[in-house]
Amino acid sequence: MTPTIALSSDAWILLTGAATNVACALVGCFLVLRRMSLMGDALAHAVLPGLVIAFLLSHSLSIVPLFVGAAAVGLLTTFLIQTLHQYARTPTDASMGVVFTSLFALGVVLLKKFVVGHFDVACVYEGSLELVVLSETICGLPRPLFTTCLVLLLNLSVLLLLWKEFQLSSFDPALATTMGLSATAIHYLLMTLVSVTTVASFEAVGSILVVAMLIVPAATAHLLSDRLAAMVAISALVGVLSAVLGFYAAQYWDTNIAGMMTVAAGLLYAVAVFCSPRYGICSTVLNNLKVSLRVVREDLLGMLYRIEELGSARQMTSAEARRAIGGGWLSRLGVAALLRGGHLRRAGECLQLTPRGRTEARQLVRSHRLWETYLVEHLGLPLDHVHEPAHRVEHFISEQMQRELEAEVAAPEQDPHGRQIPD
Repeated sequence: MTPTIALSSDAWILLTGAATNVACALVGCFLVLRRMSLMGDALAHAVLPGLVIAFLLSHSLSIVPLFVGAAAVGLLTTFLIQTLHQYARTPTDASMGVVFTSLFALGVVLLKKFVVGHFDVACVYEGSLELVVLSETICGLPRPLFTTCLVLLLNLSVLLLLWKEFQLSSFDPALATTMGLSATAIHYLLMTLVSVTTVASFEAVGSILVVAMLIVPAATAHLLSDRLAAMVAISALVGVLSAVLGFYAAQYWDTNIAGMMTVAAGLLYAVAVFCSPRYGICSTVLNNLKVSLRVVREDLLGMLYRIEELGSARQMTSAEARRAIGGGWLSRLGVAALLRGGHLRRAGECLQLTPRGRTEARQLVRSHRLWETYLVEHLGLPLDHVHEPAHRVEHFISEQMQRELEAEVAAPEQDPHGRQIPD
């Protein structure tokens, strides 16, 4: 039956996929925050016997009894997992594995035994986004889209009404309980939403692929933001992008749309793993490189300052300086950066400190010698054991910490080795 609203079949498929992904992402964020991603997998499989029993009792594929059956079994799954963990001392992950596999197996047995010909097993497992436009219409929308939109509105409304409760119980359940909030009730409410969302997604993406829609957009958003509101918004956006990219990729390669949407979500997660500004692999490597390069530059400045301090007439060539700080490509970059930044200048083949470089080197040496003094006076380390720890720490001592160290060691003029502490 054609929907009464005039849209192309592609548009209906895209809307259904996007709405399903967003509905899953909203509750998926809290599963990821609570480190309960496997619970989404458990509920997505465990609600199958609830669907079958609801059909056997109602003799109808109406969405209302299916929702009731799924919600009931979802709560039962949560209760059984909690009970096994609390009273049988079974680890949480093992409890989930035992409960959801047993219930899913029961659902498969009931499905094969009693409802052959009524349930489309392939639809339950894989979804049928391609056939959305052929389903019956409700209020001018295809039934899968109408159902998903209802659940999307339900999830959004519950989260808006109980935002603080969900937020607090996700980050600190003990504090929530102390403040008079029932963290257990919020937990069961979340599990109910996950169960209902799973059932609403069955017809579109199936019971297996819905797990990815619950977790992958939320996990991607978790890499990109440390704020809950931003995480929820980003996860919804990732869900929409997954739907769009997966749909066009499925058309190009002529394959299952729901599966390709999941692949697209996985690729977006991979991009976040590499490019996340704070936790991504590329940013981590870049930050480590910046720190290493800064340490090399500061080591070179400190070494040249100590040579000047000794009053030696001999100066170091660029090659000698690079070898003295370990050599390699990092030392080349360090020398080039100091020359470019005006910290060093060349005098023939030799390197000399500029006033700017001397000022920075003086602060570095000051940090080193203050820390050596602190280690000797407060920790009692012998003199031959303080240089290496001070050499490592000197790069991370701020001006504020310098002042605190100076106060702790009573503003000495010399370090334990008898060398002058620069002002």
